[in-house]
Amino acid sequence: MVSLPRVVIAATRSGDGKTTVATGVMAALRASGLRVSPHKVGPDYIDPSYHAAACGVPGRNLDPWLVGEDLVAPLLRHGAAKAGAARVGGAGAGGAGAGGGADVAVIEGVMGLFDGAAGRGDFASTAHVARLTGSPVILVVGAAGTSRSIAATVHGFAGWDPQLRLAGVVLNQVSSDRHEALLREALAPLNIPVVGALRRDEALHTPSRHLGLVPAGERPASVDAWLPQLRALVQRGLDLDLLMRIARSAPDLAAEPWSAEQAELRSAEPGSAAPPMAAARPGDGQPPTPRGARPARVAVAAGPAFTFRYAEHDELLAAAGAEVVPFDPLAAGKLPDGTDALVAGGGFPQVHADALAANTALLDDVRGRAAAGMPVVAECAGLLWLGESLDGRKQCGVLPARARMTAKLTLGYREATVLHDTPLLAAGTQVRAHEFHRTVSEPAHGEHPACQLADGTETGWAAPGMLASYLHLHWAGLPGAADRLVQAALARRPAAR
Repeated sequence: MVSLPRVVIAATRSGDGKTTVATGVMAALRASGLRVSPHKVGPDYIDPSYHAAACGVPGRNLDPWLVGEDLVAPLLRHGAAKAGAARVGGAGAGGAGAGGGADVAVIEGVMGLFDGAAGRGDFASTAHVARLTGSPVILVVGAAGTSRSIAATVHGFAGWDPQLRLAGVVLNQVSSDRHEALLREALAPLNIPVVGALRRDEALHTPSRHLGLVPAGERPASVDAWLPQLRALVQRGLDLDLLMRIARSAPDLAAEPWSAEQAELRSAEPGSAAPPMAAARPGDGQPPTPRGARPARVAVAAGPAFTFRYAEHDELLAAAGAEVVPFDPLAAGKLPDGTDALVAGGGFPQVHADALAANTALLDDVRGRAAAGMPVVAECAGLLWLGESLDGRKQCGVLPARARMTAKLTLGYREATVLHDTPLLAAGTQVRAHEFHRTVSEPAHGEHPACQLADGTETGWAAPGMLASYLHLHWAGLPGAADRLVQAALARRPAAR
């Protein structure tokens, strides 16, 4: 059992301001000298980019759909341990983190408190994650256009699930001192503490785009200027001592922290309940890598066009023996020297299509290396970049597909079966994934589709050296996948290297 102060920042609905409140709380607690472990419920990559800017450590996701219920609390503990080890923003000031862990974990929710996977009750909702982690909940309530009626809203949320502890309320979008007084008076009979109130402030507006906020990685200077204002607003409007008392009231966690090293060791144990992808992995039957040989070098697309990335993926690759080398496809003239495999995740290449198209040297390098058998794993943005064109701009040409923006939003959790062997997953592997895009890539697949969705739709591109699709995966829920990719990279490494 371990003590980890923690709190979930939830909301009654999307738009109530939970990202603003959660990010501001993270920044304010960090400024007070605490080591803050930032987390996000669900698969979203964008909000964690703001958490990372506020905390100086990666924002991490907690998603029961993608990784399974049993890994949610271990991943929370893992993130807290990593945040505690990164001595940032006054770290080492004592408290719970003095032994190496974070002083507090702040978990931002998704949508409304009880909104989960469609058709599955509140599975993968903020409430679900709060129950799995035993975390008290602070509810952000948008107060614009209401006064006494807010009490009925909070009363309903507090009583809906007896397994949850609604430990406090933050009033957001308050118009005046009088408005705040009316709201506090209405809430007083509920005996739920008001942690604070935030005024409307246009200076705190963050720009949005077709999939939500613009990622912090695309506007670092603006975010650096915005955070101090947000931090000051939260310091003035919220009782941070009360918030920390609520966080410290969380019960001890029995779950052991997740470990990338242990995950890879377990997936390789003889006779273990190995996942389907552990069978017939690339490299089986190949001579072992000579002792002292250079480790597999995995190039990972990064920079403004490729901002969607789970921190655990890099950790799993490293645990499998790889050297992870991030590079920016907007600026790099070629893949990093010695690249043995390429991972191109999500992001917004359509916003940077002209610059990507202009980098012809890199496009040629990727196309040539992929044709020579270098393993490539691509998700969503990576799929678009690997195609022939994106909104009419030439891209890598690894895949005979043309992509374009559309008005339709494709969004939701997916279940799928891998149809053909790939460098990441073997045929027959069952996966849970997430899709989130306003583009279409045509055709949707080639002769060998990567996956079949639960509704029978075939999608994505598969080959012994290729997996490219719109599906976002969390590799912590796919033990052995990172090792499979590393083995594929080593098996296909040119003999000259």
